[in-house]
Amino acid sequence: MLSRTADHLFWMSRYTERAENTARLLDVNYQTSLLPQSAEVALLGWEGLLSISELLPAYQARHGDITPQRVMEFMVKDENNPSSIISCLRAARENARAVRGSLTTEVWETQNQTWLELNRILKSGLLESDPGEFFEWVKFRSHLSRGVTVGTMLQDEAFHFLRLGTFLERADNTARLVDVKFHAVETDFMGTADEKDQEYDFYHWSAILRSVSGFEVYRKVYRDVIRPERVAELLILRPDMPRSLLGCLNEVMSNLAMVSSDPASETRRRAGKLCADLQYARIDEILANGLHAYLTQFLDRVNEIGAHISREFLVPSTH
Repeated sequence: MLSRTADHLFWMSRYTERAENTARLLDVNYQTSLLPQSAEVALLGWEGLLSISELLPAYQARHGDITPQRVMEFMVKDENNPSSIISCLRAARENARAVRGSLTTEVWETQNQTWLELNRILKSGLLESDPGEFFEWVKFRSHLSRGVTVGTMLQDEAFHFLRLGTFLERADNTARLVDVKFHAVETDFMGTADEKDQEYDFYHWSAILRSVSGFEVYRKVYRDVIRPERVAELLILRPDMPRSLLGCLNEVMSNLAMVSSDPASETRRRAGKLCADLQYARIDEILANGLHAYLTQFLDRVNEIGAHISREFLVPSTH
């Protein structure tokens, strides 16, 4: 396959997944901001969201003071912000249009329809009147895109590059989602919380679980009240949880094996090492060293794998 075609497919799925995960991040923060808390703590949450997305300097240069409404607009419909939902869905559509010949008609039409519908929805004012409903719509369109891809595409190299982009992006975003709280308060979590924090923690971790559609899964697996260390274990180390870090890395490994003929390549070595580290890790060891520190290191390693995939298979990165 031409590296340019592979590049468009990889980034089409990454941008679709990024739009969905931005909606999930915003949804968690929006729900958490509705809890009883001081205005300063609420603003810290929005600042943490920008910080974990590496957008704080860009936001401050454009808007100055942090307000929930401005952050939402910046993260959803600011066309000058390359990570906003509108920018991601436009980029996904542009990448899809460049490789229409490698996609089924339904995959292309789903991407195109999402873009057209997004503009209509933003004009209708749904984001301002019901943010939760808007975020659900973004998630639904991403689910639809993924379902149509799996349901109609031939499982050849094109399919595996699409899946590779999806799971690499998802690993990155799940780590950011779990880390967003600690980024906000610039503290780390070592597995214990004082009484004052415990009630807030319950609602915060519940919001995180709901944002990754993991609330029912948690109840099924642990049959217990929501405890931060167990939520962290579910979203980091459970191989059977579709949005967990280990679940994503397992998928990255299997899709890499389908597109790479060299088992000794540096890309597969790094991905395999990270996968093995997750597979044999224990949550108490992670918490002993600090969850925030662990996730920061994980993000660095995922970005390195992305850079190696670009060098080995794709057009030199401009994304």
